[in-house]
Amino acid sequence: MPIVVHLDVMLARRKMSLTELSERIGITIANMSILKSGKAKAIRFSTLEEICKILECQPGDILEYMDPKQYKKLFNK
Repeated sequence: MPIVVHLDVMLARRKMSLTELSERIGITIANMSILKSGKAKAIRFSTLEEICKILECQPGDILEYMDPKQYKKLFNK
């Protein structure tokens, strides 16, 4: 899927751990890890809203559409 998740970048910029974010949102660390790794198939808008509120960012700071050819080249898929 050519949607790239940059949650790790935003967490680093905010000096926040995935555990802290998951606790503040009320989502299990396992589900947050799935999202962070890019293996999630979907995300609820309410979850995305909470992430953006806590990290003080926009959805586009976390999610990026990438051309399928670039995605395959970058991720060797």
